[in-house]
Amino acid sequence: ASGSWDKTIRLWDRASANEIAVLNGHEDSVISVAFSPDGNTIASASHDKTIRLWDRASAKEIAVLKGHESWVDCVAFSPDGNTIASASLDKTIRLWDRASAKEIAELKGHEWWVHFVAFSPDGNTIASASSDNTIRLWDRTSAKEIAVLKGHESSVMCVAFSPDGNTIASGSYDN
Repeated sequence: ASGSWDKTIRLWDRASANEIAVLNGHEDSVISVAFSPDGNTIASASHDKTIRLWDRASAKEIAVLKGHESWVDCVAFSPDGNTIASASLDKTIRLWDRASAKEIAELKGHEWWVHFVAFSPDGNTIASASSDNTIRLWDRTSAKEIAVLKGHESSVMCVAFSPDGNTIASGSYDN
């Protein structure tokens, strides 16, 4: 799956390299896409301030998640597939229940845009990357901040957990 400035999500067959479907519905650029762990649902994040859920098999829209007040830069599924996290330029991370498509928590603490969000392999911790030059760690259950990682000298654009969950890697405009 790929997202584009043309407001679409395109599904591709890896073996043939052929386009399978075009998903339309966003009103602005699609910045991030993610597959659910079971592969049945696609989440897309857009500059139209929404997250949309799509059924992979039918290529039809399932739900529109609204609540962010600015561009949504990233979307991620929890390892169990039950929760979706979104990162936005409104300085928040929001957690959504996949089944009901309802917001279940708003995580606040970043002082500037939030660009990226990732779940730890066990799903208990969420990491967020921001233009405030920090990475913040959040407890998924309580939705409380548990740590602020400082060291970058510019915007942090991405973050990832190692497979064992013990190490976090981050990328920043500070090179």
